[in-house]
Amino acid sequence: MSWGDALAIVGGLVAGVISGTMGVGGGVVFVPFMTTGYRFTQTLAQGTSLAAIVPTAVVGGFTHIRQGNVLRDAAIWMGAGGLGGAVVGAVVAVHAPSGILARLFALFLFANAFVLVRSALADRTGKTAAP
Repeated sequence: MSWGDALAIVGGLVAGVISGTMGVGGGVVFVPFMTTGYRFTQTLAQGTSLAAIVPTAVVGGFTHIRQGNVLRDAAIWMGAGGLGGAVVGAVVAVHAPSGILARLFALFLFANAFVLVRSALADRTGKTAAP
């Protein structure tokens, strides 16, 4: 096993823990990890992340189902919509320049960070944050 393999395993472990505990997609960890750590192109990192996150999502999903933390009807509808969106998104990602994808992904991360910080601050003060 090489250092690169060991680094990939550690990255997967971190992404799995974050995904399982916080409910975020592992791509939030995987994609920046691969583009900065391994110098993958944005398209390659996104595709690799999507393939690698399947086992993590399955295990995390089944764990939450067993704990009763899943509204199955909502999950089925979101999964169906996500399936269609994934097909459209993958086609767009394959044809878009890597630099544009990287910028869009960065905007996505900043928007998520803003919403999470706002929500955390609202929870701390006892107020409910609007979406």
